[in-house]
Amino acid sequence: MEEVDPARAAEVARELRVTLGQLLRRLRAQSESGDLTKSQSSALGRLERDGPATATALARAEGIRQQSMAAIVAALVDAGLVAGSPDPADGRKTILGLTEEARERYRTGRLAKEDWLTTAITATLGPAELEQLAASIELLRRLAGS
Repeated sequence: MEEVDPARAAEVARELRVTLGQLLRRLRAQSESGDLTKSQSSALGRLERDGPATATALARAEGIRQQSMAAIVAALVDAGLVAGSPDPADGRKTILGLTEEARERYRTGRLAKEDWLTTAITATLGPAELEQLAASIELLRRLAGS
C-alpha cells in the first residue's frame, strides 16, 4: 500500500469534518426532535440502536453519572418516549425501552431525512457523481469503524 502524505491527510480531514458537520446539521433539521436535550436525544438513540437497558447500563454507555441518567430517564418517561418494566432476571431492576411513540418518531424522522437526502442528491449530482458518492460510502464506513 502506498504511503499517504500526512499534510494532505490533515487537509482532507479538516475538510471532511467541516463538510460532514454541515451535512449532519441539515439532516437533523429535517426531523423535529421536539424539546429534547442532547443528553436525552443521545440516551434515546442508544436505546433505539442497542435495545432495552437499565439506567445504570445507559449511564455507563453514555459516560455519565447514574444520578444524571436518572434525571434524563425521568424526562423521557414524562415525555412518553421511554417506559420501564421489571427485569425478569432481577425484579429489583428496571429495564428501559422505547415506547411506540418513540419508535414512530424514529421511523418518520428517518424517512424525512432520507427523503431530503434523496431529493438533494437527485437535484445536485449527475449520474457519474452519484456513483462517486456511492463508492465513497465504503471508505467512510471504514473510517467510522477504525
